[in-house]
Amino acid sequence: MKRLLLFSLFLIIGFIAEGQYSIQNTKPDTLFDNILVKKISSDKQQTHFMIWVKKSVPCHYHAHHTESIVVLKGRAEMYIDSTTFKIKKGDMLTIPENHAHGVNKVLSKRPLTILSIQSPEFDGSDRIFGKP
Repeated sequence: MKRLLLFSLFLIIGFIAEGQYSIQNTKPDTLFDNILVKKISSDKQQTHFMIWVKKSVPCHYHAHHTESIVVLKGRAEMYIDSTTFKIKKGDMLTIPENHAHGVNKVLSKRPLTILSIQSPEFDGSDRIFGKP
């Protein structure tokens, strides 16, 4: 009975750990000119991305997705609709669907590094360049 309990505990811990991902030391795994996107996880409810930006992000919106971002490293000038503001490490913001957004320019020497969470699941087809 004790062995069965221990085995069950290891199985449960294994299933929980499977969904964990350390973003602390994640680095780009390839060279890139301006933007690099790496998918971390995805299911029908959400998709998580690590995104590195060296220069800027063109104006775009998502017709059916909410995007939340957490700035992990760097500084930049960003906008949502007609509001421009600066973002830095530790900032978190949510961009509702149908709101134009982008990064005018990265202000730090190193790339802007963000965690982007799209909800529901994001397959890339709902990134529409320009304004709604």
